[in-house]
Amino acid sequence: MSDLQAYLKTAIRAAEAAGRIQQFYVNTNYKVETKSSETDLVTEVDKKCEQTIREIILGAYPGHSVLGEEYGQPGGANTHRWIVDPIDGTLNFAHGFPFYCVSIALEIDGVLQVGVVFDSVRNELFTATRGGGAFLNGSPIEVTKETTLRNAMMATGFAYSAESASENIEIFARMLPKVRSVRRPGAAALDLCYVACGRLDGFWELKLNAWDVAAGILLIQEAGGTITGAAGEPYHLNNPIVVVSNGHLHGKIIHALELQNAYA
Repeated sequence: MSDLQAYLKTAIRAAEAAGRIQQFYVNTNYKVETKSSETDLVTEVDKKCEQTIREIILGAYPGHSVLGEEYGQPGGANTHRWIVDPIDGTLNFAHGFPFYCVSIALEIDGVLQVGVVFDSVRNELFTATRGGGAFLNGSPIEVTKETTLRNAMMATGFAYSAESASENIEIFARMLPKVRSVRRPGAAALDLCYVACGRLDGFWELKLNAWDVAAGILLIQEAGGTITGAAGEPYHLNNPIVVVSNGHLHGKIIHALELQNAYA
């Protein structure tokens, strides 16, 4: 087994373990707290999931580091850094809206090499390794071949801060008449997977964190899609905006968003 396949196996084991925790707590009473705002939630389930993921990853690779949404990056960076969102879509989870997931990525020397997103509601496991393709439950996936923006199904999300949310409302209003529809499911990692497997043609969002997109970036790339910043520049973690597409539509989406001057 190659190193990447071994890392992937560990990521899958951690993601599935966290997914089991999520489903155990569905329809039960658990502690819910707020973070930056009344809409930015964290539950005891988020924390239990991240603790379990950390135990599995660091148990297998004690010399690696883990950056997680709930517990940060204890001990600083390492050549091998795992980037973890224990529940992407916590607000959905807390309200019983069945669109959330576990997201785990591995970055080696600053390059994403492994990506796993597990939708525990639908039992859908999205996986990718650099140069090895992208898969859904073991079957290869690829982006759509749509070339007409008016026929595109898009998705977006809204940041927790009122200012950023208001900003994206204006962008949403500009984009909506130009495409077939725009969805707002509320879990960016799954939105990226849905572009990767052809359920969506494109996606954009403002002010995402590294753990929201790290695994999805690799899935998009390995499924043949394109991911950039607002002006088409190469995307890096913590860019102020991410634009994702099947590749064919990318220039048209960037033009329609009209964000080049503000975010280039």
